[in-house]
Amino acid sequence: MSSVELAIGGMTCASCANRIEKKLNRMPGVEASVNYATEKATVLLPAGTDVAEAIAVVEKTGYTASLPDPEPPAAQEDPVTSAAGRRLAVSAVLGLPVLLLSMVPALQFTNWQWLAFALTSPVVVWGAWPFHRAAFLGARHGAATMDTLISLGVAAAYATSVASLFFGDAGMPGMHMELSLLGSSGDELYLEVAAVVTVFVLAGRYLEARARRRSGAALRALLAVGAKDVGVLRDGSEVRVPVADLRVGEHFVVRPGETVATDGTVLEGASAVDLSVVTGESVPVEVGAGDDVVGGTVNAGGRLVVRATRVGADTQLARIGRMVEQAQSGKAAAQRLADRVSGIFVPVVLVGAAATLVGWLLAGAPVTEALTIAVAVLVIACPCALGLATPTALLVGTGRGAQLGILVKGPEALESTRRVDTVVLDKTGTVTTGRMALVATVPAAGVSEEDLLRVAGALEDASEHPVGRAIAAGARSRVTLPPVSGVEASAGAGIAGTVEEVPVRAGRPAWVGVEVPDDLAAALTDAESAGRTAVLVAAGGRALGVLAVADTVRDSSRDAVAGFRALGLSPVLLTGDNERTARAVADTVGVEDVVAEVRPEDKVAHVRRLQSQGKVVAVVGDGVNDAAALATADLGIAMGSGTDVAIEAGDLTLVRADLTAAVDAVRLSRRTLATIRGNLFWAFAYNVAALPVAAAGLLNPVVAAAAMAFSSVFVVSNSLRLRAFR
Repeated sequence: MSSVELAIGGMTCASCANRIEKKLNRMPGVEASVNYATEKATVLLPAGTDVAEAIAVVEKTGYTASLPDPEPPAAQEDPVTSAAGRRLAVSAVLGLPVLLLSMVPALQFTNWQWLAFALTSPVVVWGAWPFHRAAFLGARHGAATMDTLISLGVAAAYATSVASLFFGDAGMPGMHMELSLLGSSGDELYLEVAAVVTVFVLAGRYLEARARRRSGAALRALLAVGAKDVGVLRDGSEVRVPVADLRVGEHFVVRPGETVATDGTVLEGASAVDLSVVTGESVPVEVGAGDDVVGGTVNAGGRLVVRATRVGADTQLARIGRMVEQAQSGKAAAQRLADRVSGIFVPVVLVGAAATLVGWLLAGAPVTEALTIAVAVLVIACPCALGLATPTALLVGTGRGAQLGILVKGPEALESTRRVDTVVLDKTGTVTTGRMALVATVPAAGVSEEDLLRVAGALEDASEHPVGRAIAAGARSRVTLPPVSGVEASAGAGIAGTVEEVPVRAGRPAWVGVEVPDDLAAALTDAESAGRTAVLVAAGGRALGVLAVADTVRDSSRDAVAGFRALGLSPVLLTGDNERTARAVADTVGVEDVVAEVRPEDKVAHVRRLQSQGKVVAVVGDGVNDAAALATADLGIAMGSGTDVAIEAGDLTLVRADLTAAVDAVRLSRRTLATIRGNLFWAFAYNVAALPVAAAGLLNPVVAAAAMAFSSVFVVSNSLRLRAFR
């Protein structure tokens, strides 16, 4: 199957999205999800089905569909200057005098009603045209939408007023009326209802469109940060070309202040790179030859020459954008229930409005009063807010997450975070950096620390072993290394060579083969007890000292473990290392439950064992050996510094290599889910509470229209609060 994304036009409410989704899903083998907030449809097409067929189905349903415009989202028209804004402005200018004339008897001059009729007619015909058109298209396809309710309500109020003006006594000079906000006043003209309902609904749609655009601002900003052109080194000279022309393997230049054009590896130069756009980190990171850089980040220091390793859709920034968009197109379980409810809600409301009209007529109410109450029922019932509850919260939450270096794959991941009570932490590369480092230096009596580092660093500088590289790097940062010759390595034992014409050996004490003084023996024991790798160094047959190397714990890991506990999660350290090393790391970060010496294939079994005990398990990992456990867990959190396999298996991805980001991810996910649930509650509560009030004749259609518009704006505004998440 192939997945395509379609831009949908003409949707005015969640019912429209539901109808399109149903039509697409009726195609053989097609799976579709339509998002009203993003105005996009994600469609899975089976082999042999062309995208043109899906577009044709959408168009037959009464809407437009097309492949997304390649123009970046930031270039799209702003709703402030759109046709909707102009339609609202004109309707408001015409509708306000109608409301004032109808409400204030002192303003009602002779034949004022005819001026009100003249001002209302363009509002009802032109201003409300989007509602009438959508209602007509729905009726033509045998469906009723929220626009059907609005169109019928406005048309009924206007038609009743026209009948009273032309065929009743309302057109007579000297006619006066007053507006009652608590139900119908029993007056014969309802022009203010037709005009003001239209204005309020247009205002709600306009504010909703602006808010929806703001809710997607984080993703648009993320996708717009890429460089537009780049200086490529070709045939010995620098050539400025569009980024689209850059190819994998080519060398390009990044000057101070420029944006890194694409993912690559630094070949020349050293600089500080601002990663905030990708990871959310505010502190620039130092890079040099051999280090990787990410496209979209900013060079804050010196000139760099970089070899492109990924371009176009394969870059990390592009993958982040895709993951965020995919998450925003999903639906939480609560929203799927709301969609089913809203799908049958409109026909039920139409029947309810008709029953209300008949009921009031049978009770002896005048036709005009009964009709006004029915109109209030039609207007107040529009469940627009239901359709916005999940999409807007997802738009804002996932967009904010992307800014902070947290990628959420979809609503299912959000729902999982609410239930998780146990978090399993992989040690290497997750709690620790995954890189060996020199952590302790113990020279023998009469030997300076500098001399020990000079000799050991020079010898290990020729080693390819991770322990040797760690010693060499630690020594090089503090002393100047002399030359070495005659290097010979013994696998699993140590390395020997000649430094400044003196034979030197470094490795396991038994292999080094010299007498070990008591102080160095104690240092060896202490290092091994702490789970570190201890290296004995000897020169000329005499012990010079002990060096301890370890996979260093991330600075943030202890705070992260405390953060997990604060969220009600029980941390478990899971590692293939020996018990002593694992316990040392666990004690450092504050984890009590340790499972050591676990083979990669056993990690899944341990996760399942926890699940069988009734625990809801999250796994945080970064390597290929963590992928199966990430996929098995109720919630998989992949460190973005890890392998692509681990990232694909995770539900949440942390772009920055910082375990506190996992705490932030859980917090953000829970906050987003809470916002979705809050939105749905208030949307449902609004309809449930308002309908009986309107049916009882206690709500004027004007007030109903204002309340309906406010409910949608409230839901979107509530979602926008997620932008302030820290």
